[in-house]
Amino acid sequence: MFSYRHAFHAGNHADVLKHSVLIATLQHLIAKDTALMVLDTHAGAGLYRLDGDYARTSAEAEEGVLKLAAAASAPSAAPLPSLLQNYLELVRGFNQGVQIRVYPGSPFILQHLLRERDKLKLFELHPTDLRALAGNVAQLNAGRQVAVLQEDGFEGVRRFLPPPSRRALLLCDPSYELKSDYARVPDMLQDALKRFATGTYAVWYPIIPRSEAHDLPRRLKSVASKAGKNWLHASLTVKSGAGERPGLAASGMFVINPPHTLHAALREALPRMVELLGQDRNACHQLESGG
Repeated sequence: MFSYRHAFHAGNHADVLKHSVLIATLQHLIAKDTALMVLDTHAGAGLYRLDGDYARTSAEAEEGVLKLAAAASAPSAAPLPSLLQNYLELVRGFNQGVQIRVYPGSPFILQHLLRERDKLKLFELHPTDLRALAGNVAQLNAGRQVAVLQEDGFEGVRRFLPPPSRRALLLCDPSYELKSDYARVPDMLQDALKRFATGTYAVWYPIIPRSEAHDLPRRLKSVASKAGKNWLHASLTVKSGAGERPGLAASGMFVINPPHTLHAALREALPRMVELLGQDRNACHQLESGG
């Protein structure tokens, strides 16, 4: 149950998609003065060393954030779309000098952008990641703003919805190690929308040769449509999924009640992600919305 470690995958192409969408979404939400409750169902360790043993073993960041940063720094490089520029600036802010050696996971990205009046609830069950997360968060001196909770995030978010401020962002990005995660994600969202219909709900998922993975976007669209909510679905494919050990070739982000600015930002950014992160001729993107 606890074999997945995001440290092996930190900063890969899926993180570029997930975290650039997350940053754009949160920046839009905090433009309003009212306090915001943010929930991260699968927080991980929070911070990752890209020059550590885990990251060097997989070298996935080299085809993700590091590749993006190198392309952006090239003398003849065209300016990045704002969604990607904001993402890179935030990541660089956790590093000294030119080299990117530290990668912020979702908890640190979220906390970095939040204001004092906002709240952040971080759920994590993996024993090693939980200890690392608690230690990393302790260094923030964030006080009661950030809570690290050793709970099942699928269940734990229930007691925080609706939030007192009536504004919330929920990020759900399980490892999908367990086949049941593919069913628990839409079930959780259906319950969350009943509890708090106006929250913004962001789901990351891997695109892999598994029927549950291919069916998940359809199920999420159904949940949003039945609740009468707008939705946005973006996916990024960087290479063919064929081969003996191809690694993750594609991933997607699904957002319910997305910011009205997100579709245009992704329409501009996704082609550049394909251009800069694509590894073969199969690289492509998809962007759709409804509601």
